[in-house]
Amino acid sequence: MIVKPQLAKLGLFDAKVPRYTSYPTAPHFSNDVGSSLYADWISGLKPGSEVSLYIHVPFCRRLCWFCACRTQGTQTDNPVIAYVDVLKAELDLLAERLPKGVTLSRLHWGGGTPTLLNPDLMRDLAARILDVVPLGPNAEFSVEIDPNEIDEARLDALAEAGMNRASIGVQDFDDEIQKTIGRIQSYDITRKAVDMIRARGISSLNADILYGLPHQTKSRMTESVQKLLSLSPDRVALYGYAHVPWMAKRQQLIPSDALPTPEERLDLFDTARRLFMWDDYAEIGIDHFATQDDGLTHALKAGRLKRNFQGYTDDQAEVLIGVGASSISRFPQGYAQNAPATSAHTKAIREGRFSTSRGHLFKGQDVLRARLIEALMCDFQINTAEILRDHNITGPELQAMYQTTNASFDGLLRITEDGLFIPPEARPLTRMIVRSFDAYDLSVAGHSSAI
Repeated sequence: MIVKPQLAKLGLFDAKVPRYTSYPTAPHFSNDVGSSLYADWISGLKPGSEVSLYIHVPFCRRLCWFCACRTQGTQTDNPVIAYVDVLKAELDLLAERLPKGVTLSRLHWGGGTPTLLNPDLMRDLAARILDVVPLGPNAEFSVEIDPNEIDEARLDALAEAGMNRASIGVQDFDDEIQKTIGRIQSYDITRKAVDMIRARGISSLNADILYGLPHQTKSRMTESVQKLLSLSPDRVALYGYAHVPWMAKRQQLIPSDALPTPEERLDLFDTARRLFMWDDYAEIGIDHFATQDDGLTHALKAGRLKRNFQGYTDDQAEVLIGVGASSISRFPQGYAQNAPATSAHTKAIREGRFSTSRGHLFKGQDVLRARLIEALMCDFQINTAEILRDHNITGPELQAMYQTTNASFDGLLRITEDGLFIPPEARPLTRMIVRSFDAYDLSVAGHSSAI
């Protein structure tokens, strides 16, 4: 491991960089992509192909202070019922344009809190989705589940609809930290939710936990991770808390003086990482862990690991279609994002058109650089032969990119005729390293800490 003084010299503790779940990142989207072009992309899909589908539900019963997602609070079901009607209308628009035989490789419900839908709404929405585009033979249907907002009836509805992977947010189990971030969720409530999930034969379980939260210490991190491990999740996302109160106003309720320093954040991450590794989890990319028999681990070993808006994935579909307000779709031609505001999204759908408000058309070296970034984020290496085979770049040009990047990091990277490699001791710098391959102006948006 590189010592902290060297990491400090390289700027790790001061850097603000994207998480690179897409390239280019969302701040660089423009109005070049609208509803008509998006509709054309859907119509142009290959008949019989597989796609992924993301359903966004932007409602929560309570708004957690730490969360920077685009959500809105509601204490009644009326806005949710109306929103589901809009989702179904959007799915009808999709059905009109989808070629025959398209099936799902992945279906994911996210938010917000998709589990605040009542059982009848869940069944109704799932039926409409699968009527428009059915699950493929090896499809995965996952749902983000809030342990505070779930019960037997709703889990029955999801299981009957075909959910075979559940995802729960933990963040941290410490009482003081939970109060400070506005997210009260006890271990007992979480354990009960997990038991209910598994009682329905849903054995695949994802969990999220955060480091860098206010009042977090290594001992508290250790206790929370050990409690999480007792739930035996198949996959864990160990995300760094992004304190961006200029973007997420609710984060102003979190005292900034209680946040750990960047150096302490690195210690917190390493504490959690060691615990997962000691429990025989495979390390997946920069911030995920998975059991040895999980699909992510198999994808990593086979060189098929991918990265998208949900993080790391073993999904091989080239197309991701986002349904709902603010959802982002990815096609071979580029990205398309729905109107972020629920009202604007609803208006467009009710007028019989997609709400696509912005996006990005791939041009120049976008696809090349996206692959270079994804390769480093997933595998910590770039395979020169693959890049030369699949992209319009010469060997000398690619080597020049390698050398320029390596020079920026004191020669810590390894360059051979096979490619560029980030050695284990330099992996805390990964997001900064991939930034070297980003041709866009990163000053247009405030990004989160590099660690």
